[in-house]
Amino acid sequence: MDTQHLRLSDVRGLSRLAVQATLGVNDLVEAMHHTILALPTPLAGTTTPPRNRTHASVYHLLQKSSAAVYGAIRGTTRLVGGGLDAALRKLQPEIDHLPSSREREAVLAIVNGVLGDHLTANDNPLCVSMAFRQNGKPLPLNTAALAQAYPQAQGDLLLMLHGHCMNDLQWARNATAPVLALANNPAHSTLWLHYNTGRHISHNGRELAERLEQLVQAWPVPVQRLRIVGFSMGGLLARSALHYAQAAGHSWPRKLVQLFFVGTPHHGSMVERAGNVVDRVLEASPYSRALARLGKIRSAGTTDLRHGNLLDQDWAPHDRFAIPNDTRTPVPLPQGVRCYAIAAVAQPTPGAVRSQWVGDGLVPLDSALGRHANPAFDLALPSTHTRTFYSTTHLGLLQTPEVFAQIEAWMATPDTTP
Repeated sequence: MDTQHLRLSDVRGLSRLAVQATLGVNDLVEAMHHTILALPTPLAGTTTPPRNRTHASVYHLLQKSSAAVYGAIRGTTRLVGGGLDAALRKLQPEIDHLPSSREREAVLAIVNGVLGDHLTANDNPLCVSMAFRQNGKPLPLNTAALAQAYPQAQGDLLLMLHGHCMNDLQWARNATAPVLALANNPAHSTLWLHYNTGRHISHNGRELAERLEQLVQAWPVPVQRLRIVGFSMGGLLARSALHYAQAAGHSWPRKLVQLFFVGTPHHGSMVERAGNVVDRVLEASPYSRALARLGKIRSAGTTDLRHGNLLDQDWAPHDRFAIPNDTRTPVPLPQGVRCYAIAAVAQPTPGAVRSQWVGDGLVPLDSALGRHANPAFDLALPSTHTRTFYSTTHLGLLQTPEVFAQIEAWMATPDTTP
């Protein structure tokens, strides 16, 4: 089947990013230039104009002249960018009937993961919209379309939520991918969510809560049971959506019977915490402070992974780059829903301190298993509801047949909830 690696809308989106990047670099260089002209002490809290009369005269003269140059660059860049965007908008028709290639989908997933909130705010054509998809194509949420897509629709639904910088197609690399044994089980109908992982998890959670309610209402047969598998960020998304769905009085939480977390950073990821440390180090000196802007292009979804934010109030009152402390509101697991966690450890043997902290390379072991020193945050999963795979990396979980065999085994376990 013919597929598209690049669309005109992609070119428009990329050209907008190029223009915005040029403006950003221009501002960064200008800030560094002015800092160097002022010659502050290396650890000065703020950059102030020099007090020496000669130095001050030179500083103000060069600042004004350079400001004119940087202003001209900004004006020219915006003019060229606006003209290019208008020209690309008129290039029609676009060949939209061809499906997107897996390579294009993978690139879009990464761009959205890193810059997704920025793309949304600027209405960039590269922005991914949330949708349930089948073979990479969005599913309209009406009964006729769903019945056509699922002629053997079951009353049991299995919803798959992918991780950060990923898309729904990346659950399975090929026709022999381990996840397919679970997904193709005829006892349930499997749905795959595609979403912009760069948005705040709480924003995606609210939207998923609404879309899942629409799906359940439009499903061709009455929905009896719902199960959700969340990989990495997908597990946080499931918890956020459930919180907002219950607050809105939706019906689908009452149909949820099992929730499976695979490599989910319930209490955050070490990678984002390291990024926050780099931010603070760069902010310490006026000479490197401008470079901290580069780290701050990372998305809201990315910074949510520092501690595992689920709700608006976890981030809304704060500067998401400045606050390293955990300010989350505790969100317990839902009552009456059987929850399970699968973790990975890159080390071959259990017990080592390194295996606890490094975990699967992205998520510490305790975070993946929901364990926390504060009882309010501890998910308190019983040992029979957790499993750890050693000599396995974060992404390696998706290529491990035993992971999905374990989920199937848990699904087959009778519900003993009173």
